[in-house]
Amino acid sequence: MGLLSLAIWVPIFFGVVILAFGRDEHATVVRWIALIGAIAGFAVTLPLYTGFDISTSALQFVEKALWIERFNVFYHLGIDGLSIWFILLTAFITVVVVIAGWEVITERVNQYMGAFLILSGLMIGVFSAVDAMLFYVFFEATLIPMYLIIGIWGGPNRIYAAFKFFLYTLLGSLLMLVALIYLYNTSGGSFDLFTWYDLPLEAGVQTLLFFALLTAFAVKVPMWPVHTWLPDVHVEAPTGGSAVLAAIMLKLGAYGFLRFSLPIVPDAAKEWADFMIILSLVAVVYVGLVAMVQQDMKKLVAYSSVAHMGFVTLGFFIFNDLGVAGGIVQMISHGFVSGAMFLCIGVLYDRVHSREIASYGGVVNTMPKFSAFALLFAMANCGLPGTAGFVGEWMVILGSVQHNFWVGLIAASALIFGAAYTLWMVKRVYLGAPGNDDVRALQDINAREFLMLALLAVAVIWMGVYPKPFTDVMDASVADLLQRVAVSKLPQ
Repeated sequence: MGLLSLAIWVPIFFGVVILAFGRDEHATVVRWIALIGAIAGFAVTLPLYTGFDISTSALQFVEKALWIERFNVFYHLGIDGLSIWFILLTAFITVVVVIAGWEVITERVNQYMGAFLILSGLMIGVFSAVDAMLFYVFFEATLIPMYLIIGIWGGPNRIYAAFKFFLYTLLGSLLMLVALIYLYNTSGGSFDLFTWYDLPLEAGVQTLLFFALLTAFAVKVPMWPVHTWLPDVHVEAPTGGSAVLAAIMLKLGAYGFLRFSLPIVPDAAKEWADFMIILSLVAVVYVGLVAMVQQDMKKLVAYSSVAHMGFVTLGFFIFNDLGVAGGIVQMISHGFVSGAMFLCIGVLYDRVHSREIASYGGVVNTMPKFSAFALLFAMANCGLPGTAGFVGEWMVILGSVQHNFWVGLIAASALIFGAAYTLWMVKRVYLGAPGNDDVRALQDINAREFLMLALLAVAVIWMGVYPKPFTDVMDASVADLLQRVAVSKLPQ
């Protein structure tokens, strides 16, 4: 097994081991095994970064073995500058989520922890797969543990939310499967992505393939107007489920644009770029306005996620270095910040059992340590310089101005909405005099919660103050991607 296989299968192995524990009297043992598995999964991803050659766009840590001989499907893994940070992010967030659920989850602990570890391995598989069919298998398999996490440990309407999540994302992916089969037949029976990058495809075919892929990736991101499943799912999902969904799973769709849509059908991507830019700007502006009127904290952060992911797709379809690299950086920073925001809401919910903003007020008086963390993450969500939230948005805005001044202006003005809804929530929840007896009775965070939030705080500040390690690894791969997009694939 190479490092990528270990990164995929170590958490899955620990997840399966945990599932073997039946009753909840073994809960303490299960928690420790889950934590060891999560840390081991993160540890095996670190050599991917330390051994990564930033000077090349070629695939690294490649593993290839024949999987399904009849259809020429390979177990083919490899990473480049577009994917490496998402593998590290997935493994890191898994450690945080295991710590987050340590005391909160008291029933079916083995199934809860096992589902998250298995989900972690499957998501790393998506970011590592170079064979299109292997990618599709991992891409669809991630739905199963997340469906169970929402459906078993979610809120009162969890079954409705779980079905909505599953049906939206599954139906969106069916057209992608049709596109993959077409490309397989066109390429003479190969699922190798880099073979597909060189296929000459007619303009009409490229357009059909572009929209087939768009249905899968747009739902997963989610882009406006197919974003409506996300707020419902976030509201009903348990805290850990919301954190992983926002931090990692939304990135699977955006990553699909980088791996499939842009390099395989570049002419269609350029032709429909204005359409994608308009959808992205609507997400950034309109959904930001929708977030302002939310009374449920989880819904507010869910709509905020849609708006922030609008910056990602905007960056990808302006086709310049700053835009694409900024979109990738925004994906990473959104993983840290949105995950932290949902975990903060979970800390309050565990104590008061309400997500309504009106149920709080003056939390800083009784929970000063927690409020300091919450304010940091809120500032990062606003895009404050010196935090992770600033870097990606600033790069995308600069790239947008290079592409078209008015696109850049609209994107930049949308930052005002982000500051408005985030600071409005902070004011009503954390500042002022204690709002009620529930707030007066609150206890500040314990050592476990402090550790969970401190890990994310370090990541948010590190990325905001010193983003160079994040941007350096992707420069060569971004340049190579843009070069592929610039070359027409129309038959000569």
